[in-house]
Amino acid sequence: MSHFLGEFDCKLDAKGRMMIPSSLKKQLPEAEREGLVINRGFEKHLVIYTKKEWDKITGELSKLNLYEKKRRDFVRYFTRGATELSLDSANRILFPKGLMEYAGITTEVVLSCQLNKIEVWAKEAYDAQMDNEPENFANLAEEVMGNSGRGLDD
Repeated sequence: MSHFLGEFDCKLDAKGRMMIPSSLKKQLPEAEREGLVINRGFEKHLVIYTKKEWDKITGELSKLNLYEKKRRDFVRYFTRGATELSLDSANRILFPKGLMEYAGITTEVVLSCQLNKIEVWAKEAYDAQMDNEPENFANLAEEVMGNSGRGLDD
């Protein structure tokens, strides 16, 4: 499986449409045929998945025991606002208004590729999030990845 790569500054037009940057579009060959799905992120941002990746995620969600309230709540919150997106003839996507309001998106956005998904942030919120980078990133890497048994060079 390939992962998305890149960080892109984009602008929305007056109708809430955004042109997909050409270098990102090249990474989304199935998007025109299969479509994309957008939903809320865990922080105040949005997340775009390919339809194939979304189907994998919802497949995992469908295995949860929905007789347990925490799991039902998680599924509700995670899928809240999930919407299929499609590219128009000008390679633009239209963001749903409710999701834009949730993420505080107005005109300037940052698309941040994160492995199997593309995060969509209001530019100000993304800059604030990235300004919180730990002073010693190496310590965070050790905490998160140190016991994984492999390094980044493996």
